[in-house]
Formats: sequence, C-alpha cells, structure tokens
Amino acid sequence: MPAVFVHMFEGRTVDQKRKLAKAITDAMIEHCNCKPDALHVAIQEYTLENWARAGVLGPDRKDL
Repeated sequence: MPAVFVHMFEGRTVDQKRKLAKAITDAMIEHCNCKPDALHVAIQEYTLENWARAGVLGPDRKDL
C-alpha cells in the first residue's frame, strides 16, 4: 500500500485538493509503477498558529 502524505497550511479549496490528489496519483503511477487503486493520498492541513519554523509560530513570523 503506497501512501503519500501532504502537509500544508489550510486555505486551499476542495477543487484544488482534488486536482492535487489526481496529480500526485498520476505521478506515482508514471514514476513509481503504482496501481491507482492501491495508492492513498492524505492531506493534513494546519493553521498558522499550529506550525513553527526556527522556533517561531506562524502568526509571529514576519516573512509569511
């Protein structure tokens, strides 16, 4: 069971996530010889307040 996990900030539409899942599936079929029925794509979304980089939470960053 191949699986691809996508972690990103929230805010994308359902249509954007649908297209992303399709593109990932197509790439895995082409490049990894995966069978589409066996491939799982999981999208985990985070709010800025639940993600930190270099010890600084998203809402406190000046570069976002």
